[in-house]
Amino acid sequence: MNPAVSSRTYIVEDNATIRENLVATLEELAGIQAVGFSETEDEGSHWLTQNGQAWDLAIVDLFLRQGSGLRVLEACRDRRPNQKVVVLTNYATRDIRKRCAQLGVDAVFDKSNEIDALIQFCTGLGPPPDTPVSQ
Repeated sequence: MNPAVSSRTYIVEDNATIRENLVATLEELAGIQAVGFSETEDEGSHWLTQNGQAWDLAIVDLFLRQGSGLRVLEACRDRRPNQKVVVLTNYATRDIRKRCAQLGVDAVFDKSNEIDALIQFCTGLGPPPDTPVSQ
């Protein structure tokens, strides 16, 4: 069941196949609306900080074509309280999870075995609080 109004989601992922499959899956099963993507630390950090009113959820990979997703997470530390940032990585080790928590991340998901948990997280977000449910 999709929410009436989807969470506006920005994705920082450099693998086009993973990104496209992720967007298709989350749009269908979690009702997200992809508002853009980037493949590098610089692009992701810039877009997320310069378009603060345009997104509700950011999904960030840690290993990017240029730079690190950790720097993207640092750039998002001063986001609005209702904005969520999650990490989707192949390296969801205990140390990585701890570092992400220190950077204020809302959740960390392993690409290989926690996609269902990511979908559940996204589904639980529902519409942004300042967005009317029906128009």
